[in-house]
Amino acid sequence: MIDRRFSVDLPVDGDDETAQLGRSLLELGNALQRTFQETETLAKVTERINAGLTLDEVLDLVFESFRPIIPYERIGFSLLEEDGTIVKERWARTDAEEIVLPHGYQCPLERTSLGEIIRRGTPRIINDLEAYLREHPGSETTKMIVQEGMRSSLTCPLIAMGKPIGFMFFDSAQRNAYREVHTGLFQQIAGQLSMIVEKGRLYQRLVELDEVKNRFLGIAAHDLRSPITVFKGFLAILLRGVLGDVAQEQKDVMQRMSRACEGMLALINDLLDVSAIQSGKLTLEKQEVDLAAFLRELHETTALLAKEKAIEMRLETEPGMPRVSLDRNRISQVINNLVTNAIKFSNPRTVVILSARRDGDRVLVAVADQGPGIPPGEIPNLFAEFTKTSVKPTAGEKSTGLGLAIVKRLVEAHDGEVWAESRLGEGSTFKFTLPLAPGS
Repeated sequence: MIDRRFSVDLPVDGDDETAQLGRSLLELGNALQRTFQETETLAKVTERINAGLTLDEVLDLVFESFRPIIPYERIGFSLLEEDGTIVKERWARTDAEEIVLPHGYQCPLERTSLGEIIRRGTPRIINDLEAYLREHPGSETTKMIVQEGMRSSLTCPLIAMGKPIGFMFFDSAQRNAYREVHTGLFQQIAGQLSMIVEKGRLYQRLVELDEVKNRFLGIAAHDLRSPITVFKGFLAILLRGVLGDVAQEQKDVMQRMSRACEGMLALINDLLDVSAIQSGKLTLEKQEVDLAAFLRELHETTALLAKEKAIEMRLETEPGMPRVSLDRNRISQVINNLVTNAIKFSNPRTVVILSARRDGDRVLVAVADQGPGIPPGEIPNLFAEFTKTSVKPTAGEKSTGLGLAIVKRLVEAHDGEVWAESRLGEGSTFKFTLPLAPGS
């Protein structure tokens, strides 16, 4: 028995003490064998559950796995809905030729005897369903189960985090199938499934709340952008003197107001991008692009930004660059974001390099600066929303903390990867990959 061999030859004939001891040991061995088999089966099911199976797959697994140790020809699974007032059949599987209890069948909890099971919190056993039906002729579910050929049942309450969420039904075609069973195993199975259901419900609720948040962000940002754009337009009219001369002092104030509007518009646009990406509404208009020519266009624009800060902007591409399939506007947004960051954290009279080369079946694009670098502990969180490093921009430029998060999502939407490499005092390099166009 120590070696998990529970069936052993023992002297059991006769009425002497040795035979009595032998029979007792055999009974003990059989009990241990059942317990071991139950524990092993439950452990295997638990392992499969933790591997990420869906609820339906887990229930199918339960139906197939526990036959050697639990009597049943049918298993049903129902959940409480509408604040616990409705019992709704969620899943069922049976050996019966005909399923009488329809999928999705529901009825008010108060019209059933299941409320008592919830109040007790323990399984209920009915060893003669036909006799029970004679005593409770109004029980529609019992009537349908009996029509399917079931003659005894064991009902387990499903409890998750102290809250009843439903029921699990084991039914057998034999009367008295559950007369001598221990309900502990049934409760363990029900407990495992209760946690799966509750996790699924919490995850669904989280998804719904996230969708509400994204819709709110999108609506709020969109509604804010219009008045700020109008306000900025009126400031431009005033600064040009269209409505009359403006004193220099007034111009200085208006220019500050205009810059503040630009910062707010940048934040709103970033919020709109984040909202579109997270809600799955981001659409890409991909086309085959000559990457070298595409980068030359971007280099000309970003070089002007760098020049304002006395920074040299270089472009380095290897000969014969392949064509790449991308959304021009979105990848322009990615590169402009990375280059703007590089300029923001670089000192005058340094160099920012935009480069590209082929890397197997992909192209590798990089933006390198000669700035102060990023502390190693802060690199893993660079691409999270609203994350800023301890490194300060060299000219006090502002940041929303959303740019790199948007970069990551846009690159991943192109089936690419993005990452950062940095050494303190030597600068940082941000790299991302894009797949080649078909046939390149």
